[in-house]
Amino acid sequence: MLNPADSVNVAADPVTGGASLSALSARMEEALAQRRALHRYRRRKQIDGAHAVEMQVDGRPCINFCSNDYLGLAADPRPAEAAAKAMSRCGVGSGASALISGYNAEHQALEEALASFLGCERVLLFSSGWAANLGVLRALLKRGDRLLADELNHASLIDGGRLSGADYHRIQHADVGEYSAAMPASADEGVTLVATDAVFSMDGDFAPLAELSALCRSNGASLMIDDAHGFGMIGETGRGSMERFGVQPDVYVATLGKALGCAGAFVAGSARLIEYLIQAARPWIFSTAPPPAIAAAARRALEILRAEPQRRARLQHNVRRFGEGAAQLGLPLKASATAIQPLMVGDDAAVMRLSEKLMAQGYWVAGIRPPTVPAGTARLRITLSAAHTDAQIDGLLQALSDQLQVAV
Repeated sequence: MLNPADSVNVAADPVTGGASLSALSARMEEALAQRRALHRYRRRKQIDGAHAVEMQVDGRPCINFCSNDYLGLAADPRPAEAAAKAMSRCGVGSGASALISGYNAEHQALEEALASFLGCERVLLFSSGWAANLGVLRALLKRGDRLLADELNHASLIDGGRLSGADYHRIQHADVGEYSAAMPASADEGVTLVATDAVFSMDGDFAPLAELSALCRSNGASLMIDDAHGFGMIGETGRGSMERFGVQPDVYVATLGKALGCAGAFVAGSARLIEYLIQAARPWIFSTAPPPAIAAAARRALEILRAEPQRRARLQHNVRRFGEGAAQLGLPLKASATAIQPLMVGDDAAVMRLSEKLMAQGYWVAGIRPPTVPAGTARLRITLSAAHTDAQIDGLLQALSDQLQVAV
């Protein structure tokens, strides 16, 4: 099957049909060629059917080890049934932004359920985690303020911080001392916000949240955490990093598309914060509200998360089994106690060859290359789900061992 990326005609301008490309087209073609040469060109794979552990990918069956569906709820029939019922009542779309006519009773019910679960005053739904982080940082910060942000933060936190106009201080990964040194000498120097992932998406490690919370309190700074990869999975009841580390950030962001298997994101915090974001967060104000059916599905998934703690227990069992098996086989895993298990390769071309060989054996594991990760740190980003069986995990471990021995 011809890939659309391979059908670009580089000999003629697509508009004029002439022999030379326009300046913009030439720039794009040069960038695409460079990515191909560096083995950093990205291609999509087509999924047919449910996004589950066992999938049809580009027409072939495989076992999925690269999804963020950590609790196996994306293909659970119960959220789908809740969405279908809501769709029959509310239709497909919201029709407008939440401030115009798009705020549905299903949105309100989900916000209230999330606030109750997290023990915070209010929650505000966003269409995506990217929109949430961008909206929060641009709304809360302005020129002259100070943003202290981990160098390995998600791209949405990086872009939101840069666009905010605040003085951006890029902090060496999880370095509490560097955070401390970057704190202002006086509380009169404007707003200081510390923004960090709670669980880092490409490494699977934790931010030093307890230390950062104490540092913020002692310096009059505020703390914002993005718990996309912690919410629902960690903590005794699944309340995420706040529960695990005993912290209460000023701004808490998490997604609905990972532990809950749905789509969208939310910001949680004080009633004052949420009211302010309603007035000032541009990605929220000027975006069509999420479909009510998605909110209904996420609320049902939250109910399942609360009622079935065995899902979190199974996920932790799978994390331990994979880690112990990898250690026995001598696989070069980066230390992680979460569902994100990076297997370090280093070379961009090598990691993609390894990913393709695993796919040929029926295991889908994504190869991650720059600019998503720093140069020289290409890796397989293996993610585990509560829905994986012991046999599937053991099969992947053996396939990894076999392929790495061949490579050596």
